[in-house]
Amino acid sequence: MTDVETNLPETEEMTAEQLSEIQRIRREKLDALVAAGDDPFRKVRFDVDAYTTDVRDNFETMEGKSVRMAGRIMSRRDMGKANFIDLMDAKGRIQCYIRINDVGEDVFEQYKKWDIGDIIGISGEVFRTHRGEISIHVFTLELLAKSLLPLPEKFHGLKDTDTRYRQRYLDLIVNPEVKDTFVKRSQILREIRAFLDAKGFLEVDTPVLTPFEIGASARPFVTHHNTLDMDMYLRIETELYLKRLIVGGFDRVYEVGRIFRNEGMDTKHNPEFTSIELYQAYTDYKGMMDIVVEMNTMLAEKICGSTKITYQGTEIDMGHWERLTMVEAVKKYSGCDYNDWATDEDARAAAKEKHVEVPANATKGTVLAEFFDAFVEENLIQPTIIYDYPVENSPLAKRKPNDPAFTERFEYFINATEFGNAFSELNDPIDQKGRFERQVAAKRAEDPNTTAQVDYDYVTALEYGLAPTGGLGFGVDRLVMLLTDSASIRDVLLFPTMKPLD
Repeated sequence: MTDVETNLPETEEMTAEQLSEIQRIRREKLDALVAAGDDPFRKVRFDVDAYTTDVRDNFETMEGKSVRMAGRIMSRRDMGKANFIDLMDAKGRIQCYIRINDVGEDVFEQYKKWDIGDIIGISGEVFRTHRGEISIHVFTLELLAKSLLPLPEKFHGLKDTDTRYRQRYLDLIVNPEVKDTFVKRSQILREIRAFLDAKGFLEVDTPVLTPFEIGASARPFVTHHNTLDMDMYLRIETELYLKRLIVGGFDRVYEVGRIFRNEGMDTKHNPEFTSIELYQAYTDYKGMMDIVVEMNTMLAEKICGSTKITYQGTEIDMGHWERLTMVEAVKKYSGCDYNDWATDEDARAAAKEKHVEVPANATKGTVLAEFFDAFVEENLIQPTIIYDYPVENSPLAKRKPNDPAFTERFEYFINATEFGNAFSELNDPIDQKGRFERQVAAKRAEDPNTTAQVDYDYVTALEYGLAPTGGLGFGVDRLVMLLTDSASIRDVLLFPTMKPLD
């Protein structure tokens, strides 16, 4: 039986007909194994005692020792009665030397029928070839799972990003560097948890399904609970439940939470994403600033080996953070000074002069926020904290005691992208109730069909007393993008949201 894979020119991509023929041949091979009582899919266990990295990193102590390894055949070089294959396991690849005199004629003949992509188990001795390559001299081997589809042709690999995202399992097999990104993602999460745990924060879980749509601007996904016969909403944040826990007596809590927003998709947005929110009693937004700087500096050093990293060709110093009020930032980058606007009309006139579109009834605070979007954010390449936001766009933040037009809120930006948001949390239930009601009223005016409601239970919780609290929320996915130099959020999500092909 001839496998058409071996007949492909090295630079030729596989046609649909060739793929179909390969599938037919591989299924026939499987049928022959089953008929001979050697169905690989009935194999249930193969004990492994070494990985490829163990052998490579500890060759001096492991040379001549026996090992048991398992993985996928990635290439084969046929030399008649002796073969070399590349075996890929969870940690890397290693060369294996297979000789008919060592494994036996019957096993060798069966092995010759195996295909690239098949999963095998081997035992053998660690040695170095005459050419100096660390290898495994195989004495026993068995087929553990049959690959019925061929891997992408080695010279072209798997390049199409759409296919890579849809078939991440295949992407991980043929593009080993992709696995490194997700290993780092896991490491980033471990380091964040360790950092927060060391500061006395408690990791908690809060509901993903909520009983009603809150008044926030993000659009939720809606589902239906059959037993309760009621619509429910996938959460768009974890904030309100976490602050209930501060009311209840926990003084430091955080959650690594999956968040769902029924909104647009681009290189920085996916409908479901991971955020971390943390809340600490008896501190304020400046306490959260210190956490942001310390944590991000630590992550750069731990993950990238230096506070100076490169993202998409731009060097970024994660050890140096600029801090500007929003008023200072707008003045710096637009030339307009909020303090020169005596009235809302003055602010709207400045917006018109600078060709910044604002609502007809825009307040000074609204105009300031629009100026920030128009002139400032694109310039914030190096790590920058922007603080003291207008109250108009900060419904959950505490007002500044000496200037109630502004709130104790900050966001931090890197490479012209917002990475996180923090407040001195609003703990006045009367003020909070009023802001919620105005927010819901505005949403209903914009969309009469909205189901948004005020979370009065949260207001009740505040009436029992919320200690002065600092809160911070940031997206994990954008942080992973930054620390792994990934251009798209889909590169750091194992299974990003994709439109079905049909």
